[in-house]
Amino acid sequence: MKTDTPPPAGTDAGVPGPRIAETSGRPPAVKAKSSEGHVLNVFSHGVLVIWAILVILPLLWAVMSAFKTDKAIFNTPWALPESLSFDAWGRAWSQAHMSEYFFNTVIVVGGSLVGTLVLGSMAAYVLARFEFTGNRFIYFLFVGGMSFPIMLALVPLFYVMDNMGLLNTIHGLIFVYIAYSLPFTVFFLTSFFRTLPTSVAEAALIDGASHTRTFFQVMLPMAKPGLISVGIFNFLGQWNQYMLPTVLNTDPEKRVLAQGLVELSTSQGYKGDYSGLFAGLVIAMLPVLAAYIVFQRQVVAGLTAGALK
Repeated sequence: MKTDTPPPAGTDAGVPGPRIAETSGRPPAVKAKSSEGHVLNVFSHGVLVIWAILVILPLLWAVMSAFKTDKAIFNTPWALPESLSFDAWGRAWSQAHMSEYFFNTVIVVGGSLVGTLVLGSMAAYVLARFEFTGNRFIYFLFVGGMSFPIMLALVPLFYVMDNMGLLNTIHGLIFVYIAYSLPFTVFFLTSFFRTLPTSVAEAALIDGASHTRTFFQVMLPMAKPGLISVGIFNFLGQWNQYMLPTVLNTDPEKRVLAQGLVELSTSQGYKGDYSGLFAGLVIAMLPVLAAYIVFQRQVVAGLTAGALK
């Protein structure tokens, strides 16, 4: 016996039921989020472009002015130099004693940078890898050192350096730079050493390596991105340091670049050598730019290593 299946409710026999309307494109919510993201992306890129212009234009203007004469700097400040004149560079390097200041700065910053990285990495490794009484207290002492304003320590630091016979000396300035840079270095490297795998250090200790050998031959090479990152930051701060050498280094023969630039700008009063001043400024600026251009990948890798664990 044959029975017919009844049609669905609400439909007539032989008449197809209503079709569900097909939607084309993305839902309205997705479209709204996409448009908001596009607006935010355009805004952020616009801010970055403005910031880049504000940073790059003064640098380009300083470089152009270093190849001009004083008359051209005042008459056509924004025009390109008609010819590349290196007279200002020669005056800044020899007559303004920028060569001596540059050599002093290289010695001070080089010595303090090596001392800061060695002492800071050793302290950070101990604080990050070993548990002992007072570990967190010592760590927070270094963290608190970053918030201590250096201006409050200038007067007592001057008398301490004077009593120790370190005033107006290159090695005294190196010691002060190391002490000034250690808090940030220990804070940065402690977090970085915590991201490194402990299995490698444990394997070295099982093979008979001492803690000293494990640190210098195993862990320190693994921390190379972090060392380069914190080294660049310390290099920038120490190379451009002005306040500490001004207070602690009053010997004209032992001045650093920051002091030399100020001396160059004020030595001739209203008859300043502006082209020579710009040339000296570029001389002081080139090592910093070169260091960042060479190590920019390592800086980014060191800053993001902790987040990628």
